Amino acid sequence: MVTLFHRDLGGAGKPPLVVLHGLLGSSRNWLTTGGDLAAHYQVFALDLRNHGKSPHGAPMDYVTMVADVLAWLDAQGLPKVALMGHSMGGKVAMLLACRHPERVERLVVVDIAPRDYLAHAHRAEFAAMNELRLETVQSRGEAELRFEARVSDWAMRKFLTTNLERTAEGRWQWLINLPVITAALPALEASPLQADDRFDGPVRFITGGKSRYVGTADQAVIHGHFPQATIEAIAASGHNPHMETRSEFVAAVLAG
Repeated sequence: MVTLFHRDLGGAGKPPLVVLHGLLGSSRNWLTTGGDLAAHYQVFALDLRNHGKSPHGAPMDYVTMVADVLAWLDAQGLPKVALMGHSMGGKVAMLLACRHPERVERLVVVDIAPRDYLAHAHRAEFAAMNELRLETVQSRGEAELRFEARVSDWAMRKFLTTNLERTAEGRWQWLINLPVITAALPALEASPLQADDRFDGPVRFITGGKSRYVGTADQAVIHGHFPQATIEAIAASGHNPHMETRSEFVAAVLAG
């Protein structure tokens, strides 16, 4: 286990809500939306291992990430919380809820389903990052330009560069543990759940209507693991409804 970094986004004294980011993301992705939710919850946004300001370390798999989160909950003295996860963080949250239901008051899963995802789905982005010669990079904008050959989506190129930071000496380095995450991609793309994993508490799945991550064909497997699940699609959103359609997303979280 590693000791996870977290941000307290406000709402002291209210019921706790713990938020887990997606692959290559961090707690920074939740600053604004977390602030909105702090009117109703005390919101804690965590950096999962090998991401953000949390320590680097192997292995990088869902069982280990769940153990990290449980250790963080114990260290904070939080016996039971509302738990929300986006994409990869949603997979961590689903597994934690199924294996440790006594720790989860309610579960919110953002634009991911409990199934395997297409192998090689992130290979172009990771190839671009691994090919980048950091010693020759002068700015994030220059890094974005170098990603163009492999990554056609400008928003994705910009997102990738949020994981670059300057050292005290002025050189660029990856904030993420790029080698370990790259090697772990097959495990991260797989479903975290076994056939008998189940959580009988309240669950809210919030999906992007323009996203391909969760479709009508996934509803049966969702309800197989989460029989109390409700599913809401935000029509105008893609894979990141907490950023793309913030007000609708916050309303969807609170409606659950």
